[in-house]
Amino acid sequence: MALLPANKDLISKGMKEFNALLNQQVFNDPLISENDMATVVDDWVNFYVNYYKRCVTGEQPEKDRALQELRQELNILAKPFLDKYRAFLKSCEQPVHASPSS
Repeated sequence: MALLPANKDLISKGMKEFNALLNQQVFNDPLISENDMATVVDDWVNFYVNYYKRCVTGEQPEKDRALQELRQELNILAKPFLDKYRAFLKSCEQPVHASPSS
């Protein structure tokens, strides 16, 4: 069963807004761990799903499916963002130099 057109439009809108949120992020001090950033992103996904929960239409199974698809699409968008953050953290790591012998 296909999603209702109104729900497809909501999912598309949510994805565009979420992507804009991700693109606005600037990585700088203070740095947070990779796990903490994953938690933040998961919270953002939950926020978007909860926001759009009141907007989806149809019977409950249709609403549930639309929200599940929205969550899935937002998680797909989040993966490259988290990969970029991981690379940023690695670039900030100080190389460990062996101390000279005395």
